[in-house]
Amino acid sequence: MATQEYRAPMDSEPKDLENASDKAADSLDHHNSTDEEKFEHDHPEEAAAEAEAQPKGPPAGGPSGGPPPNGGLQAWLQVVGSWCLFFNTWGLLNTFGVYQTYYASGAIFTATSSDISWIGSVQALALLLTGAFVGPVFDRGYFRYLLVGGGFLVVFGHMMLSLSHTLWQAVLAQGLCVGIGAGMLFVPAVAIMPTYFTTNLGLAIGLAASGSSMGGIIYPIMFYKLIPEVGFPWAVRILGFTVLATLLIPISVMKMRLKPAKVRALFDPSAFTDLPYIWCVLTCTIGYIGLYVGIFYLSYFGQSTGITDESLSFYLVPILNAASVLGRTVPNWISDKIGPLNVITPGALLMGVILLCNLGVHSSSGLIATVFFFGLFSGIFIALPPVLFVVLTKNKAVVGTRIGMGFAIMGMGVLIGGPAAGAILENSAGGQNWTGVWLLGGICPLGAAVSFILLRGYRAGFQPMVKV
Repeated sequence: MATQEYRAPMDSEPKDLENASDKAADSLDHHNSTDEEKFEHDHPEEAAAEAEAQPKGPPAGGPSGGPPPNGGLQAWLQVVGSWCLFFNTWGLLNTFGVYQTYYASGAIFTATSSDISWIGSVQALALLLTGAFVGPVFDRGYFRYLLVGGGFLVVFGHMMLSLSHTLWQAVLAQGLCVGIGAGMLFVPAVAIMPTYFTTNLGLAIGLAASGSSMGGIIYPIMFYKLIPEVGFPWAVRILGFTVLATLLIPISVMKMRLKPAKVRALFDPSAFTDLPYIWCVLTCTIGYIGLYVGIFYLSYFGQSTGITDESLSFYLVPILNAASVLGRTVPNWISDKIGPLNVITPGALLMGVILLCNLGVHSSSGLIATVFFFGLFSGIFIALPPVLFVVLTKNKAVVGTRIGMGFAIMGMGVLIGGPAAGAILENSAGGQNWTGVWLLGGICPLGAAVSFILLRGYRAGFQPMVKV
């Protein structure tokens, strides 16, 4: 996984934003209809974010309305707070590869790789599903309740994980509790940005989303370094206390400036009659199967085969997340120039090829290379789906709902990828069927790339120089 992570991020990370209002016409919308259509076409990600958070009026007792400040201390404090939220949502999910490796050693409980991967799969799915339900709660003005409630669940999940001795205790604590809490924190991290920024919105979201990659670098290193010093229970508790300390920052400095004029719907029935949108969602779901095979198993692959020693196998996860920083930022900028389908298609293709390259990896240097490039190209697959949802949704008033629905469905790919790869891995003497794992991981993104090519042809033909 991550991801999950954005661009939404999303992590690997999703951007759940979109709505319209009367007051927003004065504060967020200074263009005529022709200018709006041109802006949405050239900058779909920022257009979605700008439209989603157009406000109706201030929440009770909140700051006064007016145009977004586009800077200043209070606005940039929101970026700092959102960075901390990304750090403790997709940043934590991007860490699961080191947990997969550690649990597989049998130090805490004995379970197959497939069973262990359910922990990370449930965690990612819980984040995505919870995020879809949290949108309307945020729209009603319960911003601080989400911060406090979500933060409590993430910290509480770590404390309960430190006491776990069985697989299902870990699934409940790390998978469900941390996953739901992270879902409650992720939507506010993104949705608050457009109420403070318009001209600097892309920069603000990009800076905030970098927290997910930093979490995916710092938390695995902390975990690995603490285990031999204090043992698993206290290592996890220290991570939990770190989460608590860093979440006190957004709780202290973040303020909901304006409420959207209209509470977004949880479900848009028209989405299922919109062929390009459904086509895109199902294609991304297939790609996510391969994405999470790589996120969950690259670290364990190095250790279990002896390609890397124990130390390097744990450091593969930070290497992957460091590489994903470029993959989650630069492609979004390029997509503004040439179109998101023209970027995600080669990204999916290259991600599949890199995973298949693991079939021929027999040295630590080779594995480090595939991990680095997987992080780079997987970042594309994490960052661009919400941009595609914006482009493929004609009615911009339902983009927020469409993004939530899309990522909820894509969560099925997360749920399939890890456990299926684990089952394949165990389906051989000694539980070392890595050929089957990398075939699954590589073929799914390659299939997604072919589907994206066909979708592009359906939308705009097969001429190579068309922006789509």
